[in-house]
Amino acid sequence: MRVEPLNRERSADFVRYCLKQRNEVDESFLYDEDLNSFRPDEENPTYILLDAQGELVGVASLIIDEYRRRARAGRFRILHSEVADPKANQALLQAILKHTEGLDRIFVFVPLANVSQTEMVQGLGFSVERYAFALVRGDLDVPDAVFPEGYEVRRFVPGRDEEAWCEVRNTAFATLRGSETPMTPAMVAEMASRESSLHGEMLLLFHGDRPIGIVRCVPDEHEGSPAMEIAPLAIIPEYQGRGLGRNLLRTALKVAKERGFHQTVLSVNAENERAKSLYIQEGFREVEAVACYGYNLRRD
Repeated sequence: MRVEPLNRERSADFVRYCLKQRNEVDESFLYDEDLNSFRPDEENPTYILLDAQGELVGVASLIIDEYRRRARAGRFRILHSEVADPKANQALLQAILKHTEGLDRIFVFVPLANVSQTEMVQGLGFSVERYAFALVRGDLDVPDAVFPEGYEVRRFVPGRDEEAWCEVRNTAFATLRGSETPMTPAMVAEMASRESSLHGEMLLLFHGDRPIGIVRCVPDEHEGSPAMEIAPLAIIPEYQGRGLGRNLLRTALKVAKERGFHQTVLSVNAENERAKSLYIQEGFREVEAVACYGYNLRRD
């Protein structure tokens, strides 16, 4: 067994490996558009594990973009091995660790149903930090969204609404594990540009001239079929408990239905019981549970 940095000659092998395994791992960054444009670089250090015949049997690809540098936490695009050799898998991890200067931790999401990957990351020294659930809603009727007088949902306008989006998102998620690091207007502008190319939708909820809620809808898939993903959905704390989140969710579900999607997906942290309860009430059902495994880089 040997570990090598991913190069151009083996890029197609890496993509094939990700396509083969993505239904068994967290596929958040393994969609076709992600893999088609993927290039290993400083923000995406990637290594491959090869057997004696030179066949690819494991991969480790870390995402260290601007947001994750600010959070001091790198997220794995994929960390997976087809072999149960602890030394080989440890060598794969050690190669990635050479790129983690300035970070405090790295983490990977693992479906609870994937026993072999769970055993692998535990054997490498990762430990559970939190749990999350994937929810899906089928092609059900969507109740009308009804907001009190003075509230209005508006489409996100690039070049104008980046700071408003940040204000809501950063306030609402200030204490949400995994999302505490604030986004910047530049990051929102980049996201809006990307979602526009995917024909997504970004909406803001205003009370008068004050932005108090956001929701983002973007094409996705579930079990190989098209789906609309809702992420994020947020209401600033002082406006919570008024039914605004429920109606903003229904607004997003209407967008999905108007776009011809027959299912909608989202994820929610396990500790956010209030949000999960809302989604279940609105017709979602739990389809997968995942664990966020973290590796502490500051063990001293």
